[in-house]
Amino acid sequence: MAAFHVMTGASENLARPVVNRIGIADVFDALKRGLDDFSEKPSHYVFLCLMYPIAGVFLTLWTSGANLLPMVFPLMSGFVLIGPIAAIGLYEISRRREEGLDTSWTHALEVRHSPALPSIIAVGLMLFGLFVVWLVTAQTLYANLLGEVFPRTMTDFTRQVFGTAQGLQLIVWGNLIGFGFALVVLAISVITFPLLLDRDIGAVAAVVTSIRATVINPVPVLLWGLIVAALLVIGTIPVFAGLALVIPILGHATWHLYRKLVAREAA
Repeated sequence: MAAFHVMTGASENLARPVVNRIGIADVFDALKRGLDDFSEKPSHYVFLCLMYPIAGVFLTLWTSGANLLPMVFPLMSGFVLIGPIAAIGLYEISRRREEGLDTSWTHALEVRHSPALPSIIAVGLMLFGLFVVWLVTAQTLYANLLGEVFPRTMTDFTRQVFGTAQGLQLIVWGNLIGFGFALVVLAISVITFPLLLDRDIGAVAAVVTSIRATVINPVPVLLWGLIVAALLVIGTIPVFAGLALVIPILGHATWHLYRKLVAREAA
C-alpha cells in the first residue's frame, strides 16, 4: 500500500494538475517574491540553512585530505542536483505565509507530517541517486582522460587540468555532461516538491507534471535553471557561506514559481 500511495497519492482519481504558460517576467517576479519571503525573518532562515555551507566545507576538506581533489568541483556542482531537496522546508514556510499562517522557522520541520512524505522521500532518493551517478561519471571521465592516480596537491591538479590537452578535454566534456545532468534534474524537479506539499497526488504524477511544465515553458524554466545555477555558484565562492543566503531565497522563490506554473485546484 505504501508503494501504491507513492505512485498515485491519496487518490488515483485526482484531476491532473493544469499547467499554465508563463513568461520571463514571471520568473523574475517569483524571484522577487522569494526575496520578500526571505526578508520577513532573514536571520531565522539563515540559521536554518547554515547546514549547507557547513556540509560544503566538510566535503571540500574531506576530498582534499583524502587526495580526491578532482572530485571537489563535481561535489560543488552537485548542489544544483540536490538543491530541490535542500529547500523543501522553505516551500512550506512560503505556503504558510501565503495562507496568512505563522511562519516561524520551526514550521519548516512540519514537512515530516505531510501525507505526501512517502512520495517526497521517493523523489528525494531519486535525486540523490542521480547525484551519485554524476559523481561516478565525473570520476570515470577523469580516470579515462588523466589516469586513475589523483594528484596530491592543488598545484599538480591545476597543471594537469589547465596545462594538458587531456585536461582541456576534461573541462569540455565534464561541463557538457554536467549540463545534461542538470537539465534532467531541472525538468523532473522544478516544481515537484512544492506540488507534493500542496497536493498529495503521488510522486509519479508530480514528476510528470514538472516535466510537462518544462516542455510547455522551456525558455522560462531554462532561465530559472540558469539563475539557480549562477546563484549557487556565487554562494559557494566565499567558502560556501553564501549558500546560507542563496538557498532560502531560491527555496521561497521556487514556491512562487510553482504557483505561476500550476493552476490552483478548483474550489
